[in-house]
Amino acid sequence: MAGRKLTKSEMVNTLAVTMGMTRQKAKETIDCLLGMVVDKLCTHPDNRVSIHGFGTFEVCRHKSRRGVDPRDHDKDITIPQRSVPKFRAGKAFKRMVRESFDEDS
Repeated sequence: MAGRKLTKSEMVNTLAVTMGMTRQKAKETIDCLLGMVVDKLCTHPDNRVSIHGFGTFEVCRHKSRRGVDPRDHDKDITIPQRSVPKFRAGKAFKRMVRESFDEDS
């Protein structure tokens, strides 16, 4: 059975109710927080954003490499280098998930 996703709108509603603020203020807060993460990661490839107990966001750089053209398997292609965002869950977060779903924890 597929899980249910948490949308940004639901996060805004939950934050507004929990913190006793307007939906607009909650949306601005979430946008600011996410914006800080994106800005920090996009400023320099070696930057990281670490949230204690939750995890670390960083930029992962993949070097260019040789590959096979999926349309013509006899043809070699060069896959260009690229940078992608990466998230590593922290120990506490991993433990909470494991304890929530693994029966033998």
